[in-house]
Amino acid sequence: MTASLTLDAVSKRFRGARTTAVSNVTLHVAAGSCTAVLGPSGSGKSTLLRMVAGLEAPDSGRVLIGGHDVAGVTAERRGVGMVFQKSMLFPHLSVLDNVAFSARVRGEARRQARARAAEFLEMVQLRGFGARRVDELSGGQEQRVAIARALAAEPAVLLLDEPFSALDPALRADMHTLLDELRLTVGPTILLVTHDRDEASRVADRIAVLDGGELQHESDVAGAYRAPSSVRVAELMGARNLIPGVVTEGVHRSDLGEIAIADAAVCGPAVLVVRQEDVQVRRPAEASPSRHPLAGPGVPGSRADDDGRAPLAIETVAPARAPGPRWTGTVESARASGARMDLTIRVTPTVLLHAEVTAAGAPRLGERVELALPAGAAHVVAA
Repeated sequence: MTASLTLDAVSKRFRGARTTAVSNVTLHVAAGSCTAVLGPSGSGKSTLLRMVAGLEAPDSGRVLIGGHDVAGVTAERRGVGMVFQKSMLFPHLSVLDNVAFSARVRGEARRQARARAAEFLEMVQLRGFGARRVDELSGGQEQRVAIARALAAEPAVLLLDEPFSALDPALRADMHTLLDELRLTVGPTILLVTHDRDEASRVADRIAVLDGGELQHESDVAGAYRAPSSVRVAELMGARNLIPGVVTEGVHRSDLGEIAIADAAVCGPAVLVVRQEDVQVRRPAEASPSRHPLAGPGVPGSRADDDGRAPLAIETVAPARAPGPRWTGTVESARASGARMDLTIRVTPTVLLHAEVTAAGAPRLGERVELALPAGAAHVVAA
């Protein structure tokens, strides 16, 4: 019931369009894995999905399912199931018969098709809902039925086109948990389209970033966040600290100071990417007067000023085995985001750093704070 999916240099341009919807995209989704295609509206995500489903034909390139080119294979024979943003259930059929629909189309007897459909309803935690009408369901229940109907077709590849975007946060979290459970029990190959990076990181093994119809980045989830391939990808992944400078001999130099970059692949003009979640913020009184707040015992570079106070000058620590760079700054804004606080901190006259910290005990506006970055947390991309 599962197979690999490969897009081999696929392109699509619609008649009369001024730009190409999808341009030369190559992407591989291993059997049983989940890849999220992330991008803004109009980036070509849904067009990509529709080409896999057979609802659109690529102008060039190939779509392979289980290693077989499916060009010319009709949508219903591709072994693909698709769930849309709207459930697209048949209002004249009961919940059970909606799920049994594909089996009935294949020629199965009604009793057998319904028995199998009941198993899939139980799989999506809707046991006993089979006799209900579609208009008696909540939005979350409708999407569960849509997923059950797609799985009942026993697809090799399951395509999800922003199916949870209209649900409230609690229901969306429930659907993410459901996907986890289905992956354990059924193991489908999943290609998910979303504009929500949190959703992508929650449910997928890998993230493919699409922008302007072109594949900008593809990696595991950590790589998409921590090692974006460009400034644009960093922005789409929510990075807020993007500091221009120059890389020479593995060191990024900017108004923020000098920061050693491990395995820097860029030489010349480069943008330093620092995730706001990685910036550690402490009040000076919270730091030990004898060592840097991030350093362990005996770690070189873990020091304070000679009088025990936190340094007030901009300072980075970049020798080998150092705990990472550190600075001081002043909190210029503090915005609550649930149980977290988004801080904007003035570090130099030209550099603001964003930090995300727990709301409890967060620094106040105008407060002087110490900032530190774990070694290896900074990344650079070409300017």
